[in-house]
Amino acid sequence: MTSKASPANEALGYEQARDELIEVVRRLEAGGTSLEESLALWERGEELARVCRRWLEGARARLDAALAEEVEEDEARASR
Repeated sequence: MTSKASPANEALGYEQARDELIEVVRRLEAGGTSLEESLALWERGEELARVCRRWLEGARARLDAALAEEVEEDEARASR
């Protein structure tokens, strides 16, 4: 298995990936699938979790940048 995201995964939005991941988990928890299907579902779940993680890390970076910019602006105003 590779850690690189496929183009299809890159196009997934956070909500799409999260919703599909929820469905994968539901199917795995329900059982009744063959070993091969269970492994395929698990692998898909791992891919979807990576997509979600990238979205969340990106959102965190944007928030951190916005907060840092706000602090810099506040410090600049205070020094005037």
